[in-house]
Amino acid sequence: MSASLKVLLVCPTLNPEPLFDKWLTALGKQNYSLFHALIIDSSSVDGTVEKAVNAGFLVKHINQSEFNHGATRQQAVNDADDFDLVIFLTQDAILATPDAIKSILQPFEDDQVTAVCGRQLPKKKAKPIEAHARLFNYGDKSFIRSMDDVKHYGLKTAFISNSFAAYRISVLQEVSGFPDNVIFGEDMYVAAKMLKAGYKIAYAADACVYHSHDYSLLQEFRRYFDMGVFHAREPWIRQQFGGAEGEGLKFVLSEVKYLLRHAFWRIPEGLLRKVFGYIGFRLGLVENKLPSWLKRRLAMNKGFFGG
Repeated sequence: MSASLKVLLVCPTLNPEPLFDKWLTALGKQNYSLFHALIIDSSSVDGTVEKAVNAGFLVKHINQSEFNHGATRQQAVNDADDFDLVIFLTQDAILATPDAIKSILQPFEDDQVTAVCGRQLPKKKAKPIEAHARLFNYGDKSFIRSMDDVKHYGLKTAFISNSFAAYRISVLQEVSGFPDNVIFGEDMYVAAKMLKAGYKIAYAADACVYHSHDYSLLQEFRRYFDMGVFHAREPWIRQQFGGAEGEGLKFVLSEVKYLLRHAFWRIPEGLLRKVFGYIGFRLGLVENKLPSWLKRRLAMNKGFFGG
């Protein structure tokens, strides 16, 4: 990638310790150093700000109540007039190799590529169900997709995660940027807009971070409830890209096979998680019929519903 392109790295934070030291160390080992780093901190009280400043990062302070997955990231983009590309990381995504940043920028050599998703590996001590989710959703083969691929991949054509992703800022602004009030899914929203506008998005399998979650059953339910809310409020995405029901069946079968090899006794738990997730998603799709107090109880991102 041309060294003339200016790159901004953005990471929202809220009390990320004890992982933040590992996050800083991994970033400091990158063999691509031609980027500026911005921390958007939501009033952390664990020393994050001091560590970020000592590492030479620019830090922007916001109140925790002000944070929104789309609006907060878009404000960083709006303030990045002098930059060509923006990389987003989350505070719990640890760069896995010294080439990670360089690798996520490589696909931008194609002028039609406007967003790149990095690969998320399970954490080194991840449990089997947690590990399979990452191995299934983040394969070891890179690719580039366009609207021509929707007929084959459906909703996964627009799959991207801001836990580790990069965007061409000019096109991000061209499609009106991240939405300013979403419960989450701001990344898929923008990817879908870019694809509809005739651009391409890439997956860089050699741009890796360690990032996975060991959700409880209740957390699994809440995560899928939020996903349902997102799709209920942005129905055009499923209308134009299709649903993920077929992909869900593939996931279940893949997980059963994986657990048969690695932890067969967790198969009932894995299936129960899918039931919880499905119920959560269906409730999220009809969230307009639910009272606000109940939505706050059901959601993972409770602040989205006020109160």
